[in-house]
Amino acid sequence: MSVMAPLIRRLDHLQIAIPAGGEPLARTFYCELLGFIEEQKPEPLAQRGGCWLRSGDAFVHLGIDQEFRPATKAHPAFVVEDFHGLEAVLNAAGFPVTPDHELASVVRGYVADPFGNRIELIAS
Repeated sequence: MSVMAPLIRRLDHLQIAIPAGGEPLARTFYCELLGFIEEQKPEPLAQRGGCWLRSGDAFVHLGIDQEFRPATKAHPAFVVEDFHGLEAVLNAAGFPVTPDHELASVVRGYVADPFGNRIELIAS
């Protein structure tokens, strides 16, 4: 078996499914609490609904799924600057962060977005 050079160069974006009409709740959670900035979707795609978000080099597309079911196992993992500060903000807003201590050298936890999608938060 020959060794090939890597074909994948970087991750362009991650798509997370949300239910139809969920954009206002998504904006509150992802923009106001997690600090993402909404970007304008290209016109041909804007009619589909959803949102495109960015924070630093992290790009997230929230896409409408008419048969939405939350992703409770598969999840994005976001590295955050102030883990404990964000944890306090999320807890106060009604989105409890569940700490995970399985990896002794990593401070991390899980939170569910307003739709039940699992999100991992990792301290930088």
